[in-house]
Amino acid sequence: QFESHHAREAFPCVDEPEAKATFAISILSNEPVVLSNMPVISQRESSEGTLTTFEQTPRMSTYLAAFVAGDLQRATTATKSSVEVNVYATPAQSADSLNWALQHAAQTIDFFNEYFGVPYPLPKSDHVALPDFSSGAMENWGLVTYRETALLADPATASVSTRQYIATVIAHELSHQWFGNLVTMKWWNNLWLNESFATLMEYLATDALHPDWRQWDEFANNEGVAALRRDSIDGVQPVQTDVSSPAEISALFDGAIVYAKGGRLLRMMQLWIGDEAFRAGLKQYFTRFKYSNTTGDDLWECLSQASGKDVGALMNTWISQPGYPVVYASLNNGELTLRQEQFFTGPHQPSDRLWPIPLDANDQRLPEILKEREQCLSPAPDGLLLLNHQNASHFITCYDDTLRARILQAITDGILTPAQRAQYLNEQILLARGGLIASSTLVEALAAFQNESDQTVWEIIALAISDLKKFVDQDEAAEKLLRRLSGKLARRQFERLGWNKHPGEPESDSKLRAAIIDCMLYSEDAAAISTARQLYQNTPLAELSADLRPSIIGAAVRYSDQPADIVSQLLEAYQATQSADLRSDIAAGITATRDAEQLARLIGLLTNTDIIRSQDTVHWFVDLLRNRYGREAAWRWMRSQWSWIEQTFASDKSHDYFPRYAAMLLMTRQQLAEYREFFTPLRRDQSLVRAIDMGILDLEGKLDLIDRDKAAVIAALAK
Repeated sequence: QFESHHAREAFPCVDEPEAKATFAISILSNEPVVLSNMPVISQRESSEGTLTTFEQTPRMSTYLAAFVAGDLQRATTATKSSVEVNVYATPAQSADSLNWALQHAAQTIDFFNEYFGVPYPLPKSDHVALPDFSSGAMENWGLVTYRETALLADPATASVSTRQYIATVIAHELSHQWFGNLVTMKWWNNLWLNESFATLMEYLATDALHPDWRQWDEFANNEGVAALRRDSIDGVQPVQTDVSSPAEISALFDGAIVYAKGGRLLRMMQLWIGDEAFRAGLKQYFTRFKYSNTTGDDLWECLSQASGKDVGALMNTWISQPGYPVVYASLNNGELTLRQEQFFTGPHQPSDRLWPIPLDANDQRLPEILKEREQCLSPAPDGLLLLNHQNASHFITCYDDTLRARILQAITDGILTPAQRAQYLNEQILLARGGLIASSTLVEALAAFQNESDQTVWEIIALAISDLKKFVDQDEAAEKLLRRLSGKLARRQFERLGWNKHPGEPESDSKLRAAIIDCMLYSEDAAAISTARQLYQNTPLAELSADLRPSIIGAAVRYSDQPADIVSQLLEAYQATQSADLRSDIAAGITATRDAEQLARLIGLLTNTDIIRSQDTVHWFVDLLRNRYGREAAWRWMRSQWSWIEQTFASDKSHDYFPRYAAMLLMTRQQLAEYREFFTPLRRDQSLVRAIDMGILDLEGKLDLIDRDKAAVIAALAK
């Protein structure tokens, strides 16, 4: 793809977003299908091949130009406004796997046409699944490209998670046809005008088309969790960041900040001004600036005029400052005190930053926006107090013991919504990470969730269990206690759901079943392990439940008494299948082996792009690094193969994944010393500086927390 600065490698151009131009593209090729941004106007045969000429594009930035040539099959339909929609894939893919994306792309264009009040401006919208693509997807105008896992799925067999993922990726890329393509940022420091909005819109559109999927709860669990974790580390970039070199531009594409945090901030603003004003402001923005370039101030002006509120006064602080606040809520002598300060996990420099915080409290007597360091309210609420009760504002709350006890009682009594229960638990995870509460209280808080049956809440319960693993990672006896807690929490839902889908069950139960079975397998429940192994032995891989397949494969591999044979079987299946979903599931399962020889075998394949495509290397590496039994070998591999990693990934945006994920998954002081020694000299690469510096702080903070809280966590687990 050409974003951000690679069009210059294909043709001479002023390769900057503000240098918009029209493009008249012709391509000489022998391939049967040739595509570009616009429809074909002519094809002429010659001895050298076929010259395909396309209609001239509208004014657009160079990074949006694209072309595809190959042997491709097509599925086609049209929107209500007669835009031709096509999905392309290689002939190796089943024809049925194109239809889900085709239907959803057409519906999404229709939705955005109506929501924005500005029609999709091109005559066609092509969506192409590429066999090996480093990005998840790229919004080239009229010719969107995807990796196969982000576009192709047979609705009859695909998991719920896969269908939801594809729907949101398509919506993300199609929203870019307005945010980024029709109206483009003047310079890359305003990349959030593209990516933050596309992140928000992917959930907004998918929620409108599939209300039963509860996409705003997923928004909180996906984007909210990612943003709050990354944004708490000192040195994190703000949403709007000045850049002046290609390496700095590449480092901008931080999914947790420019995408997730930015999307979260825009959701906060949308709810603050109201959806009607939000839509009116966007229509004005697109109408006024179509085919041109803007800054954030242009957007704030349109939204302010539509809403009558000073949007820039609220939002400029949030997008220009790194980090976010924690609000302390405490009761003293009948008075409620609210105090804000920047929240950190890990070592950090002192900060006196302030934010205008939309409190969004369940008590209307509280101020709409907390602007000061501290504010008091008298008399204090005498009942349940919830700040940020729609989980749209970008802050967390540290309640005192009295207020926290009221919330836990409300959870036990079933008063809080699923979204509020999930939010509370995630905030406890963060507060423990930041050292503001003892990590052992997280174990105690989980007791309130023994009867939990909501899938979105269970996503956070599973996250809490995963977060506690760092305290027992080097202690198998202690880990047995955490395994016991995992099984205890999951048992009731496991008995309700079982292994098989029930007639008429909601799709959320299919997702929940996968999470529950993962918890039961982690608990080393003998019956669950036996069932998983039997399912693997007696069912062809393609016929296993897509929701459960990674878990079943993982259990079969982990507990096999013939690890070499099962790994060989799975590698053979991995190479034989054309299903991107099945390959992904095999990779997730096979990397769970505990056998040292097989782990070495798999690690040795990471540089073999004939077996593991380069687009998938990071996923394999992370899964092997996450496996306690493979971590040290995977860590050695990364350092020994850094030249190959640089050669393979330095030109795309996944280069910094290696230091980032290593910091997240390494677990010892020795590994911290090795991390420092290896990565510090690599800070000469501007695209890696932030990832390395934050990685050191992230790993330091985690190890300090383990030293501080390990004994108390194990004692709490032993109760």
